[in-house]
Amino acid sequence: MPLARSLSVTSLSGLEEWDEEFDLEDAVLFEIAWEVANKVGGIYTVIQTKARLTSDEWGENYFLVGPYVESNVRTQVELIEPTNPALKRTIDKMNSSGCKVYFGRWLIEGSPYVILIDVAFTAWSLDRWKSELWEFCDIGVPWFDREANDAVLFGFLTAWLLGEYAAQCEEPPHIVAHFHEWLAGLGLILCRQRQLPVATIFTTHATLLGRYLCAGNVDFYNKLAEVSKTSLCSLPYIITPNGLNVKKFSAMHEFQNLHAQSKNRIQEFIRGHFYGHLDFNLDKCLFLFIAGRYEFSNKGADIFLEALARLNYLLRVNHSDVTVVAFFIMPARTNNFNVETLKGQAVRKQLWDTAQTVKERFGKKLYESLLVGQLPDISKILDKEDLTIMKRAIFATQRQCQPPICTHNMLEDSGDPILNCVRRIGLFNSSADRVKIIFHPEFLSSTSPLLPMDYEEFVRGCHLGVFPSYYEPWGYTPAECTVMGIPSISTNLSGFGCFMEEHIADPSAYGIYILDRRFRGVDESCNQLTSFLFQFCKQSRRQRIIQRNRTERLSDLLDWRYLGRYYIAARHMALAKAFPDTYLYEPHEPTSASGFRYPRPASVPPSPSLSRHSSPRHSEAEDNDEDERYDEDLEAEKDRVNIRQPLTMPFKNKSPAVYGANGTGDGV
Repeated sequence: MPLARSLSVTSLSGLEEWDEEFDLEDAVLFEIAWEVANKVGGIYTVIQTKARLTSDEWGENYFLVGPYVESNVRTQVELIEPTNPALKRTIDKMNSSGCKVYFGRWLIEGSPYVILIDVAFTAWSLDRWKSELWEFCDIGVPWFDREANDAVLFGFLTAWLLGEYAAQCEEPPHIVAHFHEWLAGLGLILCRQRQLPVATIFTTHATLLGRYLCAGNVDFYNKLAEVSKTSLCSLPYIITPNGLNVKKFSAMHEFQNLHAQSKNRIQEFIRGHFYGHLDFNLDKCLFLFIAGRYEFSNKGADIFLEALARLNYLLRVNHSDVTVVAFFIMPARTNNFNVETLKGQAVRKQLWDTAQTVKERFGKKLYESLLVGQLPDISKILDKEDLTIMKRAIFATQRQCQPPICTHNMLEDSGDPILNCVRRIGLFNSSADRVKIIFHPEFLSSTSPLLPMDYEEFVRGCHLGVFPSYYEPWGYTPAECTVMGIPSISTNLSGFGCFMEEHIADPSAYGIYILDRRFRGVDESCNQLTSFLFQFCKQSRRQRIIQRNRTERLSDLLDWRYLGRYYIAARHMALAKAFPDTYLYEPHEPTSASGFRYPRPASVPPSPSLSRHSSPRHSEAEDNDEDERYDEDLEAEKDRVNIRQPLTMPFKNKSPAVYGANGTGDGV
């Protein structure tokens, strides 16, 4: 049975016609999540990037609520006194009653107010609150589960905060409480149980049930209807795709220059990592990557590795001069950097220093020779001492072992899924292999002694992001690639993939490759992924530049200026349901003909062999730059006209909401 999906949820036209404005002067929004000023996963990105848009809408009446984590507060939050009198009285009352509540500004775009609650300080109430939860809500919580205990403490404290704020207001306020994910969701249940005068919203970004079923090799999507009957009994009112703050560049070449700069830094790392075995041309080297939570099968690392093995075979039998380096950025348990990896960077640095020393000596002798009006004698300029220094440096690069797969020492090396799969497929970074693998089991950081780059800079330097996920309700990683002009591979089981497939006539022409994991078996999907990778490897540098330009032009589709409307609709709906005498909400239900799709680029003629995954046409005459540039400018202008066609406001979903992103409803 195909996935049920309502066009109205994702159509991108009609936004400008939706001019319904709510008077929010007497309304207050509390957005509650465990990842407020506390990076754990993708929810942090949702809240952080959406904060500016929400702050612009709600102004001084917008408060984010999260846990107090001292290490995060020191670097991300400016603690101040509340300016809202009722909120100040609320915090003072809670602090005098045995809590520790802090108030400040989160130092991100929009500078939103944050209320941070120290859950550990009230741990003495845990047993009492667990008993109350069982007595009044019939919810049992494991005794020794740290995450569940934190959820109980955080839930009771946020419900306390909301109830106290309502009591401290001189006039009955119109409060909206938006809870993200189950770690914050207990507060919503308590609001209902205590009948607090609060309009409630709950957003789920993924489910543990879906995650574990998919990881357990259950045919989840074909059995979704059965699962829904037994477990997922509540359908969301609104599907909320996730956006990003898109930084637009005044000229197209600016983001291309950033790509070149970041690529050079990755190449420096490669020079050190493969010292002694650097027998491939870095100018013909493509950098691929997969990143995210370490879920081997759910994130598609298994199928990616298998496709890399098949790609390696194709590149070898076709005598390709292209080398592929595939990065796996997935945090796992380690105890330190790999000594051999650190040594590689030290050797690279030593070779660089040696080259600089010889260059300075050479330059000085050359300068002196030219001063006296003589052509230099190379045999005299490079003397025996220089040759000795260079020979010693070359001998230092000799290596008896292969370049390491993993950059760190794994605590569970023998049981690690990625390393075991690498052993099975036999990709050990040997000279004969055209595909190399680097497993970096740690989040990237600009302060790392190994690969000193932050994630955004690293993504910009790569050529292709590969995210063949089996379970991915939305998928921020391919979205981040898109706004940075980096092509990516997603699947038709991810929210992002479905979203793009619905709004782009030929996604791959724009650098968005959609892998079919819904209607194909694993082996067929792997073959399709291998085909995508092989076709990408056959592109010329010019084709890749054209494709990156097109990918970057799609970034407006993912801007919070457009996608934020879904969250606005959810809040307006919640206000209208909780306070019907004050607010009126009428959802818009557009016809299916009102949507639009990005057209296929004019310079990409349909091809029988690549009809669903065409690539930019390579210019037959490289000197025909003016015509090529004209075509690209014309395409860009057409795309800009298309993206100005705005989003449709979503309405209550009447079919199983499996499209993706986040399910939002008022309450549970």
